[in-house]
Amino acid sequence: MSHHRITGVFSAAATPLTADNRPDFALFTDHCRQLLAEGCHGVALLGTTGEANSFSGAERRAILEAALKAGIPADRLLPGTGVVAIPETVELTRHALSLGVTKVVMLPPFYYKGVSDDGLFAAYSQVLEKVADTRLQVILYHIPQVSGVPLSIPLIGRLIAAFPETVVGIKESAGDFNNMQAIIAAYPGFSVLAGADPLLLPLLKAGGAGCITATSNLVANSLRTVYGHVHDEARAADVEAAQARINAYRTLSNSYVQIPTIKAMVGLKTGNPAWKRTRAPLMPLGDADYAALAESYAKLP
Repeated sequence: MSHHRITGVFSAAATPLTADNRPDFALFTDHCRQLLAEGCHGVALLGTTGEANSFSGAERRAILEAALKAGIPADRLLPGTGVVAIPETVELTRHALSLGVTKVVMLPPFYYKGVSDDGLFAAYSQVLEKVADTRLQVILYHIPQVSGVPLSIPLIGRLIAAFPETVVGIKESAGDFNNMQAIIAAYPGFSVLAGADPLLLPLLKAGGAGCITATSNLVANSLRTVYGHVHDEARAADVEAAQARINAYRTLSNSYVQIPTIKAMVGLKTGNPAWKRTRAPLMPLGDADYAALAESYAKLP
């Protein structure tokens, strides 16, 4: 996996909130430290699990600045910078670079649906040409079930060809293993990162680069075991057990609305109920669902 520009286990980190519905910087930075201590190579903050699109540009900048101020190394942070408007994507990306953060995860403009590959190529190109920084490394973000805007394999190829030192990977969150395999086959050395935890092991065996996943908020150590020992025959049983644990946590998180459930599970893990808070339109789990979740959580391996 050393031929990939970006490789490893990255957490799609959840973002805690204060009682007055603001980002809880202290709790968030503690969480980032814990994720790294448990084995994550880095923290992909301000993504879907991080409720990024419920935060203003100023809040997003402040969250990233808080992580750096707390001592999280810049080279271990992958903020999401892709938003609907190209100028704002440029601004968020430039802000990250100004702080020494050179790797970002970038959604396509996602409000208009049914747009062409030409339109998406133009949008990404305008962002990268305006940022114009050779340090930048972009992980494309393919999550069409949420964004409504898929990134086709030909489009990925056009972007790699046009920006070979910048467009270096993709977070494939559609959960389509065939698509992941096709990208790997089409573009050797391009970092394909699983967005769905159960696909980490098969993706690594197929030549993938790692993962950016929600369940890493809970079982980063198991994901690191899979990543680190996937090709070690002597640790095959450990890898299978770790993947089974990952799958169990992912299955439970998908039993309810996923993001509020991930946050509730982090609260159960840490003993801090503040993690239950979400920003509208997402709502915290109701009392009955939370009680059922807590009961099931206690039985997880």
